[in-house]
Amino acid sequence: MRVLACTILTTGTVLVAAPARAQTYDPNYPVCLQTYGIDGGYIDCSFTSLAQCAASASGRAAQCLNNPYFAQGGRKLPRQRGVY
Repeated sequence: MRVLACTILTTGTVLVAAPARAQTYDPNYPVCLQTYGIDGGYIDCSFTSLAQCAASASGRAAQCLNNPYFAQGGRKLPRQRGVY
């Protein structure tokens, strides 16, 4: 009886557990490309500027958008000379 109860509990736990989904937006890039298609679309966050994204989106059913999860604090800006 105890083995049957453990088997049912284990089977139920395995069936209830669902795989976790990965994050859609990559926090390392500020611009994302969202594409649309018959089979569905996808979001590709691998662009460093809107111009780079727009060049990739040209001629496709796609749009560029700002990455809402972009980690701005981790990005270092180049130093400007002559400005004090």
